Amino acid sequence: LTVLFALFINRVNVRLVGGHSRCAGRVEILHRGLWGTVCDAGWDMPDVAVVCRELDCGEPVDAVGDAYFGPGSGPIWTNRMMCTGSETTLKKCGSVMFYEYDCNHDTDAGVICSGELSITRIIYSVNVRLVGGHSRCSGTVEVLHRGQWGTVCDEEWDLADAAVVCRELDCGEPVDALSNAHFGAGSGPVWMTFVLCTGSESTLKNCGSFGWGKNNCGHSKDAGVICSDKINVRLVGGHSRCAGRVEVLHRGQWETVCDAGWDLADAAVVCRELDCGEPVDAPGDAHFGSGSGQSWIKNCRGNESQIHLCPTSSSHKNNCSHENDVGLVCNISVRLVDGNNPCAGRVEALHRGQWGTVCDFGWDMTEAAVVCRELDCGEPVDALSGAYFGPGSGPIWSHFKLCNGSESTLKNCISAELDFYDCDHTKDAGVICSEMYTGLDV
Repeated sequence: LTVLFALFINRVNVRLVGGHSRCAGRVEILHRGLWGTVCDAGWDMPDVAVVCRELDCGEPVDAVGDAYFGPGSGPIWTNRMMCTGSETTLKKCGSVMFYEYDCNHDTDAGVICSGELSITRIIYSVNVRLVGGHSRCSGTVEVLHRGQWGTVCDEEWDLADAAVVCRELDCGEPVDALSNAHFGAGSGPVWMTFVLCTGSESTLKNCGSFGWGKNNCGHSKDAGVICSDKINVRLVGGHSRCAGRVEVLHRGQWETVCDAGWDLADAAVVCRELDCGEPVDAPGDAHFGSGSGQSWIKNCRGNESQIHLCPTSSSHKNNCSHENDVGLVCNISVRLVDGNNPCAGRVEALHRGQWGTVCDFGWDMTEAAVVCRELDCGEPVDALSGAYFGPGSGPIWSHFKLCNGSESTLKNCISAELDFYDCDHTKDAGVICSEMYTGLDV
């Protein structure tokens, strides 16, 4: 069953199909005049390294399977590649005939190389990067000026600005424009503030601003971006991008996940992939409405970087229907503690990697409405003061929060430090929302 053999003759060619550039896509090889695909059995980074080198596409970024770039057609020329990583061309790698593995075009292998981005940066002198996110397409925005990397202030930072960054990095469409050092505080100069992009500029440097280094911003206000590229999961039907029905991208179609076997490990992978913090709740029974198309069962270990890397099986085996579509609520930067359920408790905010409380000065139903919306907990029932849910610990991040009620997250409300009001943990603010979740069933 494991007969090694040389696969190709000298005229074999390799190409990548279905990606955003010539250096990313489904692997296809030309053999006997016909293009065919490669099975993902055993497909790993040494194999990818050979493909990237052969196509002059730089270093390997990812080895992907399960028809990540869509299923191919025609023959599957090899079941399992066996490259050491040092070969100059894929034709010099051996192959194992691995009959136990059921190869079809749903298991076509793919490649992501670094080279196209590097070439773009050299040709167009692109000088922007994203730092601290879970992929090269999310993170704190940094720009290169006079040979030094610095950050961008979040004053007036919005999706039009984020769109320019995503386009400049070939990262698809903007998903979110983030503020308050969401990905952690940067270092060095704050190069730009009050960035005013129309959204059509080819580079962030072409957008208007107050001028290089002319600002009073600190790194606690560094701007961030999340772009759509390589996002294979989304949350639909909730009140924020971090709450809703779980949908995964398969063969170019958005499909749902069955709640059979769905647990904290699966939920954690999705929240992490979307840069939405930790899971708060994962209700089943189509809590966020029924989806369409195929439904899948995911069995994640919890350490996967993306849900498409988790083992998958058809939901038909568990008699799943769209009435069993699973939902998810993730927590970006606020939580409710010591209440009877995740939608009631003392308000705690995450800042600079540490949880702290909010002072009750001026705390009212407007602020409570923002918290309830952010946590997808329905409408505010009460805004509480005097450490109603018990005193917290750690820092008191804000003495005074002033929201207008329309903000998508509490961190977007105006904050102020009030010297005349003596805040301590006996004055921690609390919230009760209308929704009553029962928590993760794990």
